[in-house]
Amino acid sequence: MVSGVDATAAPALRSATPGRLRTREQFQALLAQRPVARTAHFALHRLAGPQGLPDAVAPGLFCPAGVAWLGAMAPKRWARRAVTRNLIRRQIYAVGERLQPPLAAGAHLVRLRAAFAPAQYPSAASVALQRAVRAELCQLFAQGRSA
Repeated sequence: MVSGVDATAAPALRSATPGRLRTREQFQALLAQRPVARTAHFALHRLAGPQGLPDAVAPGLFCPAGVAWLGAMAPKRWARRAVTRNLIRRQIYAVGERLQPPLAAGAHLVRLRAAFAPAQYPSAASVALQRAVRAELCQLFAQGRSA
């Protein structure tokens, strides 16, 4: 038993968890694509699985190819405080991991595209901001599924 999970079930849990985008090239490949879904504060960019990758994308950029990849961008321009940027990124990854059904194979990037009003959320990491971010991310992923 590893941290409350049966050792035989651990590989199955890891395979459902999307990989995380790490390199500049991965982020640039996704940012070159038009957003497939938008909400008031977020945009979702997507590259389809290996058969749908554009020629401009390097073949080994998203390995292994048959899994979901997830990235999060929260620029300083839209979230001045590091506490807020970290809260937003943590929420993006948490919502992405708990989606039912899970993310489809391919690369997905959630980008913060507008600031949350400081007058409405004066605390940089308030519970109200966390709930608002999570609700909007659920809406964004739901729009992305239908697109």
